[in-house]
Formats: sequence, C-alpha cells, structure tokens
Amino acid sequence: MKVEDKNSEKIRLIENKKELIMSLSPTALIETHFGSLRDPRAAHSIDHKLLDILIITICATISGADNFAEIAEYGRAKEEWLKTFLELANGIPSVDTFERIFARLKPEELQRCFIGWMQAVYKVSEGELINIDGKILRGAKERGHSRSLIHMVSVWSANQRLVLGQKKVDEKSNEITAIPPLLKMLELRGCLVSIDAMGCQTEIAKTIVEAGADYVLALKGNQGNLYQDVKELFEAARNQKFRNMSHQFYELVEQGHGRIETRRYSIMGDTDYLIGAEKWASLKSIGMVESERQVNGKVSLEQRYYILSIESDVNKFASAVRSHWSIENQLHWILDVGFREDASQLSLGAENLAVIRHVGLNLLSRDKKTKVGVKGKRLKAGWNDDYLNEVLSALNISTV
Repeated sequence: MKVEDKNSEKIRLIENKKELIMSLSPTALIETHFGSLRDPRAAHSIDHKLLDILIITICATISGADNFAEIAEYGRAKEEWLKTFLELANGIPSVDTFERIFARLKPEELQRCFIGWMQAVYKVSEGELINIDGKILRGAKERGHSRSLIHMVSVWSANQRLVLGQKKVDEKSNEITAIPPLLKMLELRGCLVSIDAMGCQTEIAKTIVEAGADYVLALKGNQGNLYQDVKELFEAARNQKFRNMSHQFYELVEQGHGRIETRRYSIMGDTDYLIGAEKWASLKSIGMVESERQVNGKVSLEQRYYILSIESDVNKFASAVRSHWSIENQLHWILDVGFREDASQLSLGAENLAVIRHVGLNLLSRDKKTKVGVKGKRLKAGWNDDYLNEVLSALNISTV
C-alpha cells in the first residue's frame, strides 16, 4: 500500500472514531473509565446509580457549582436535560445523598479512575515537561482544627495544561511519601519531571529514572552537603568566570509594570566533586538560576540551585524551571480563582471533590475558542447546554 493510501486510511479511521464518539452520550468516555468505581452503599439501599451521581457532580462543577447544596440544586434545575442521557429513575438525589456518597467513596479508587481516563485519552510525548507540586485545601477544616487536613499533590502537564493525576498526602506525613506511589501510577517515559525542594529525595529521583523519565529537582539548605556543594561549585566557577569549565549560559530579561526582571540560567556537567553524588540515580548535571529584580530603583538578587539527570542543556533546564512556575499560575491559581477551591469549607468528601475539580479543569482547558477565563467558561456551561455538551466531549478522543 502506498504511503498516501495509508495516510488516507488513517484519516478515515480517525474521522469514523470521532463520529462514533460524538454520536454517543457526551459522557460516554467518562462512563467507560469511571464505571468501575465501587459503590460504597449496600445493594438494597440504592435509589440512585453511582454513575449518575458522579456525572451530575461533574456537570454541576463545570457549570459553576462549588458545594453539594449547589450540585443538588443544579441537578433539579437541569433534570430534564440530564434525563436525555442519564436514567434518573428516582429523580435527582438529595443534598444528603451527594454528601454521603462523596464522604464514603474511596479517594484512591476515584483517583485511579481519573488517571486511567487521562492515560487512555492523552499520551505524553518525548521530552514533555511534567511538574509535580502540592497544594493545601485551606478551607477544608474539620471542627476543632485550625488548619486544613487536606493536602493534595498534583501532576501537571505544562505543555498541554492538563492534570494527569493527584494524591492526598497522609495527615502524619508529607509530599515525600506521596510522590513515589503517584509516579508509579503514571506513564512518564521520555518526560522531564520537575519537583520543588520538598521532592528532592534519592528515592524520588530513582523512581523517576526507573519510569524512563528524567528529573530537574530543586535544592534547599535542608539537603545539607549536597546544597552547599552545588552552591560552592557555582560560586567558584563564577569567580573564575567559568575558565576551563564546561558550562552553558542563558539570560532572559522581562519588563512590565515598572519592574525589570533578569533571569540567568547556568548549567554544568561536572558532578565528580559532589559528596554523595553516587546516591542519586543518573545524576549528570547541576544548575543555577539567578533572579535579579528591579522595582522602583530597588534591586534584589536570589540564587536557586538544582540537580538534573540530563546532560548539560541550558535551554531544557530553563524551560523546565519556567514551566514549573506554571503549576502555580495555571493550576493552583485557577483552582482558587476559577473554582473557589480555597474558599470551600467542605471537610467530608473534600478530597474526592478536588478530583472532580481536576476533571472539570481538564475539560474546560480544551476549549480554546471561548475567550474568557475558567470562571467565565463555567458560567457559559451553566447557561448553555450545547456548550456543556462540547466541553464534556472535549477529552473523548485520544491524542493522535
């Protein structure tokens, strides 16, 4: 068969697949990947299907609902439309039913379904930048507690602006223990994974390398000798103006709102003098970012240091560092502003509802035509059922 014929056949199959999926319910792929979720209720006491409850919650969350009372109210307002693709034999569940189900659902099972869905519809590409960072749900406090008990670690694709997975940090632990099992659930081969200083641990580096990926790990003083050694190596190299030292350098200047910010990226491949370097899987280079900020005539200077499993490549290093900041601006900030996550005072079911917000964010992020923010898109989805249909179908078709 000629190459042209093969390409034509491939295009035809893709189009057929699109037509088939679009002819199904807008939630067809959601049903496929969340249908295995175990119902926590006794079989004799089920008035509302678990999948119906889940899909109503996803639709309501996309459409602006931020708590269970609003989710139930959305269901009642949209009951006729929801009945076009859901059974709803006993109508819309009550607020208590939504609260009770989400309080009893196993979070790890819901997260596994979410990850399975994302892996089915989206395949990471070679060299893709993946960011891992934690976020505390500040409003989710139980009575008698002054701080939130919900701390989620998320995996973010900077290239596609998609959440690929998440996991709650155990109450008596930290991100260090949550990250390795989360990494093992994901397909990361060929990716470049960035994590802040909390995740700079030998076990995490090993897990990333065993997954066929590379890492860029930020350092802080709590890494002891490693941080100090990297800092001293760069200080000595700069004092000698990098004479006879293999290194790469890149500078970026940004101006705006009376501020001038200069970032200088340096990377060196000489790790022979690092104490304990052999403990770090595939450690190949070290990096430094120097940030100089001028605001109203005042100048501040800051250096940050990194270890990397890639050969010296300052462009890759700079991209990884810049993309890691995007998890704050494009994930955490949007969850707080667009989904009012920090304002939510839910405690029971809060971890599961955080996963639903990630579902909603991923679906809304696929819409590039609507020129408003996530908050505006949520309003539009609540007003316009046809638009919500488009949003629900946005991640039904695998990346090709």
